[in-house]
Amino acid sequence: MSTLAKGNKKLLNAWAFYDWANSVYSLVISSSIFPLYFGFLFPKENQNILFLGIEFKSTALISYVTAFAFLCVAFFSPILSGIADFAGNKKRFMQFFCYLGALSCIGMYWFTADTIYFGIICFFFGLIGFWGSWVFYNSYLPDIAFKEQQDSLSAKGYSMGYVGSVILLLVNLYIIIGKEGEEALHAMRMAFVLTGIWWIVFAQYTFWYLPKGNKNADKFSKNVILNGFRELRKVYNQISQNLRLFRYLNAFFVYSMAVQTVMLVATYFGEQEINWSSDSEKTTGLIISILVIQLVAVLGAMLTSKASEKFGNIPTLIFVNTIWAIICVFAYFVTEPIHFYITAGFVGLVMGGIQALSRSTYSKFLPKTDDTASYFSFYDVAEKIGIVIGMVIYGLIDQITGSMRNAIVFLGAFFVAGLILLLRVPKNTAFEENDFSNAD
Repeated sequence: MSTLAKGNKKLLNAWAFYDWANSVYSLVISSSIFPLYFGFLFPKENQNILFLGIEFKSTALISYVTAFAFLCVAFFSPILSGIADFAGNKKRFMQFFCYLGALSCIGMYWFTADTIYFGIICFFFGLIGFWGSWVFYNSYLPDIAFKEQQDSLSAKGYSMGYVGSVILLLVNLYIIIGKEGEEALHAMRMAFVLTGIWWIVFAQYTFWYLPKGNKNADKFSKNVILNGFRELRKVYNQISQNLRLFRYLNAFFVYSMAVQTVMLVATYFGEQEINWSSDSEKTTGLIISILVIQLVAVLGAMLTSKASEKFGNIPTLIFVNTIWAIICVFAYFVTEPIHFYITAGFVGLVMGGIQALSRSTYSKFLPKTDDTASYFSFYDVAEKIGIVIGMVIYGLIDQITGSMRNAIVFLGAFFVAGLILLLRVPKNTAFEENDFSNAD
């Protein structure tokens, strides 16, 4: 274990490298191979699944399971952040969720139509592991980087994640392409195993250099659970007194609900709603689309970071939300592969940018405090509750209307609401404890 000073280049690189390690989950499991695999297990003509005695449309079931996983993360993250703050060992919590998620990915090798319960459990805990570790990963940003470093470092993390995940996806593509039937399904299950191994192995570099965390012994409470929620309430009270931060979080809650939902369901949409000529074209086309998104997202994250330097964080976020809203409307009319490829390119351009800039904007708006885990817990709780609402709404519309197109268009309204709320975010105000004159 190494101890490095705040702002040290090696420490910043090690933090960003965790994106390289864990982003393979969001690409392989959430965005590409698993949605394909799930689609082959439960094709469009046979989509109904009997689960817990209830018949679900397969894509709606995944939406509900995803929503429940995010609800669990939203509920437990303030508890765990409170414990981490007291003990000063948030790195241990980050490691626990990392290993939980990676091992769950490996367990998905045994996910078949006959083992639906086991497979859904592994899918569920994979989500818990990925997003649980993300809570503590995000909370390190203001601990290790100075304010002027945070925009570029946040963008660098996302960019490294895109590059690393694309490399593994290309490996998986090489293994899968050209195979048919059971052989192709087995190759996809091997992709789940490779994802878990990649995640565990490359995370070790990050864990070697990250500090344990800030210990705050004065926060001890015999009732750790209540203490965690007290911390959350305390953070909320402090945020509500900071007008700019409070209004920004309101906007973030609304548009993040749509961003994350679109990203989580995009491949399911492509698998079900696009007129592919064959299963082979579908497999190749969807993976190529995801690669396009990832590669363009690297450029998008960098361009967004540069735009924020020139125009400010909030104006840049307003522009990006506008593009997202247009994409959602356009998606309703997407039927052919070429349409899907074009849409994928635009999604990639704004996907990385809105994530990286949202995270760094929040970090720059925070008051001076060592209690970063609790503040980022609040940020993550807002994001996760938003995802729960988004996925449930999406699943209900999908289940009731039988079409994911209607659900995607509905999400566009959240981007419009988000950009309107962003317009209400003021510049520097008397409510702020710090000078953030370069952050607006």
